[in-house]
Amino acid sequence: MNMFTRRHFQLAAAISLLGLSVPSLALEAPQERPVLTISGKIGASNTPNGSARLDMKMIEALPQHSFTTRTPWYDKPIKFTGPLLADVLKLVKAEGQTIGATAINDYRITIPASDASQHGVIMARLIDDQPIPVREKGPLFIVYPFDNSATLRSSVYYERSIWQLKALDIQ
Repeated sequence: MNMFTRRHFQLAAAISLLGLSVPSLALEAPQERPVLTISGKIGASNTPNGSARLDMKMIEALPQHSFTTRTPWYDKPIKFTGPLLADVLKLVKAEGQTIGATAINDYRITIPASDASQHGVIMARLIDDQPIPVREKGPLFIVYPFDNSATLRSSVYYERSIWQLKALDIQ
């Protein structure tokens, strides 16, 4: 934790003790090109406008999880690896009920925030242990463990599995 972040936390604690509202907590700034922006009802940010921008190193620093599942987009089961979407939401202290997800091509879908913890959704950064190129649905791909439940093998959940993810808006 750098000095600015430590001081920000100390200031937030002091303000809270006085019974005042606590400002957004600061995240470390990305050191590389950001690949994901998270905005809306979040309690931790690293930009002046209150959003959080994450680079791939920040995403890699979260606990990583893997599962292998069949999907409608590949002809064989695929191993997906990345942080749980729930861990990404915790990182930014998300407080909303819905997640508006946007892809590089501006495809948008709304995902109930409860899906993140209820279904073990991954924000994949690797497919079969390899980084996902943009032309192959990367660099980030929200994926449900479809083989875990017949309920997940439906158009509702397939549509929520957004690839080329670039932004999340928490509401």
